[in-house]
Amino acid sequence: VKIMRDEMAADEEFRRRFCTESHAVAMLSHPNIVAVYDVSHNDNVEYIVMELVDGITLKQYMERKGMVAWKEVVHFTKQISKALAHAHERGIIHRDIKPQNIMLLRDGTIKVGDFGIAALENEVYENNGEAIGSIHYIAPEQARGESVDMRSDLYSAGCVLYEMLTGRPPFTGDSAVAIAYQHVSEVATPPSTIVPGLPKMWDSICAKAMAKDRQNRYATASEFKNDLLTFMNGGVPMAAAFNPLTDLT
Repeated sequence: VKIMRDEMAADEEFRRRFCTESHAVAMLSHPNIVAVYDVSHNDNVEYIVMELVDGITLKQYMERKGMVAWKEVVHFTKQISKALAHAHERGIIHRDIKPQNIMLLRDGTIKVGDFGIAALENEVYENNGEAIGSIHYIAPEQARGESVDMRSDLYSAGCVLYEMLTGRPPFTGDSAVAIAYQHVSEVATPPSTIVPGLPKMWDSICAKAMAKDRQNRYATASEFKNDLLTFMNGGVPMAAAFNPLTDLT
């Protein structure tokens, strides 16, 4: 059960948006998405009832493992992509994809949670001047305060993929502003430069998912997933033709 914090519940506009988002998410039904069973309120307390997931976050798993093995990277990213595809096809954008919002079950199943809801909570934290953990995975258009779409989720998923491969986020810095600037203006260090022996095609896949211009990213989550599988099956992924240097504006 997730209960809305008092400072958030006091904001009528936030409560309205929270309920709208929660009801929309409750309509999703997919094995790779944390299910929302009920959205209600009681004595001025807003709450949602979600599926109980017996596992740890992907962030916790990466902290234990460091770099994730290739087969697991593909296995996890494929499931994340399936979850995003299901939501995007129904008009729901997550807006806050990060390892902390991705659950890993004991059998290797991935479940993505907090669709739309975590992003609303982050708005409250930002307005109060509090730092948020999403800055390492934020899409350039989000950093610029522009509208988002499903390709914004794919950028964030690309950042998660990058971190699984290398053991670190694509951009780091002394402040949220410094990191946001890098998302907008800098190309991440190629993963193969960080991890000796890592095939360079991973560089291209990460770069296409994390393209600054969303027009240059994968168009859909399914396209992202299929390109990854094409590479792993010995084919030539569409990302092979992408040059991240031409993407900078």
